[in-house]
Amino acid sequence: MQSVELTHNTFKRRLGVLLRPVLPPKLVQFLRYAFWCGSVYFPRLVTSRFAKRTPKVRGFGPAQGPSSLAKQLEGVNVLAPTRMCRVMTKYGSDKGRLNYYTPIYSALFKDRSNEPVRIFELGLGTNNTELPSNMGPYGAPGASLRGWRDLFPNARVYGADVDRSILFEEDRIKTFYCNQLDQSSIRDLWSNPGLNEGADILIEDGLHTFEGNISFLEGSLRHLRPGGIYVTEDIMLNDVEAWYDRLESVYAKQNPTYEFAFAVIARDGSGGSNNLLVIRRKPEGSSL
Repeated sequence: MQSVELTHNTFKRRLGVLLRPVLPPKLVQFLRYAFWCGSVYFPRLVTSRFAKRTPKVRGFGPAQGPSSLAKQLEGVNVLAPTRMCRVMTKYGSDKGRLNYYTPIYSALFKDRSNEPVRIFELGLGTNNTELPSNMGPYGAPGASLRGWRDLFPNARVYGADVDRSILFEEDRIKTFYCNQLDQSSIRDLWSNPGLNEGADILIEDGLHTFEGNISFLEGSLRHLRPGGIYVTEDIMLNDVEAWYDRLESVYAKQNPTYEFAFAVIARDGSGGSNNLLVIRRKPEGSSL
């Protein structure tokens, strides 16, 4: 399945390169989405009824049991497409395509879709190829934020990026500058009106390095509201053991009101980066 989607994504990028100079961007986006639906979404919808692939999950923190965050993630079939896959892909986000994140997000957030939650995502998807962790010249900055806005009709959606040229503001969306390697920049980010009240859903999809992930986590975890979920995306397989060590020896011990789960989605030997750290903060008045 993964090799099929790699071929699909290569073809889709080439299709965008060919069509973009002669067709309006929205039409190109629609054609790419239609191709994805026919070549990936509907085949996965059928095959997921007979095939199941679940992440390899390890939990940290409070005692792990049947209701733990790790157990919840272990039961997700990442091959089964969801409405979130369609919405994110429609806007040009890669969360529902090769990464297989949207089935996990659908399971985590399904009970909060109509709540007035605050959603924050670091990393708007810059298409500046001179910056690290960019989406390529034909990326769609802000795609995920627009997807979150559709999926959570009563939410306020916030985002941040180190590329000032792609910051924007739309209905229920506001974005800010942030350099996740600079703790003063992270503090300035969370002092902005709207963000100073914290976030219920916090997605870190910025600089895909261990150093960058750690820096933003340590400067932002306290801004996760009670009952909220924090996710670090796109963790490389070769960083997994370093994460296990940091979670076990530091974070789980220092943060007793947070539950940690690490989900390995990438196949062994693939060198993939589509792995997630998921953190849940204890709701007020309850225990994990």
